[in-house]
Amino acid sequence: MAESVTIARPYADAAYQLAKESGAQGLWSQRLQLLALIAQDGDMATVMSNPRLSTEQIAELFISLSNDNDAVLGNFVRTLAENRRLALLPEISRLFEMAKSQEEGVKEAVVHSAFPIDENQVAALLQQLEPRFGTRLIARVELDPSLIGGVRIAVGDQVLDASVRGKLDAMAVALNN
Repeated sequence: MAESVTIARPYADAAYQLAKESGAQGLWSQRLQLLALIAQDGDMATVMSNPRLSTEQIAELFISLSNDNDAVLGNFVRTLAENRRLALLPEISRLFEMAKSQEEGVKEAVVHSAFPIDENQVAALLQQLEPRFGTRLIARVELDPSLIGGVRIAVGDQVLDASVRGKLDAMAVALNN
């Protein structure tokens, strides 16, 4: 995991700089998300690993599937193909979004919940958390049944644990001391 992030980061940074120079961060965000979906497709993974296909053929396939004729995007895809990095597109897209959010002053709050949370509950939770963290937040909800109940929220390196599992662990530590 850490290795793919390390390899993907320079490509994500380059894509962000290209997008920022042209003032098209939103457009590039959409483009990278689409390319990431293409790269994640099982059939495309087979195509990318096919030794009979040249990197140029694979790049052209990606470009044609994206329905985007932008020359800069085409060069970006060709560079990824030449370096055999097309499989990193989901990670590149994620890192691009992080850079975009950081510049916009928005942070991601990863909400771990034992049970599914609807959009209204997430919105109410974010409304309470934004003043605490002093920034605008976007939420990504992940289910974690081991929490038993409640939520654990991570914003950057800060964690707010309001889960039943967290309270039980705190009680266990207190009893052992």
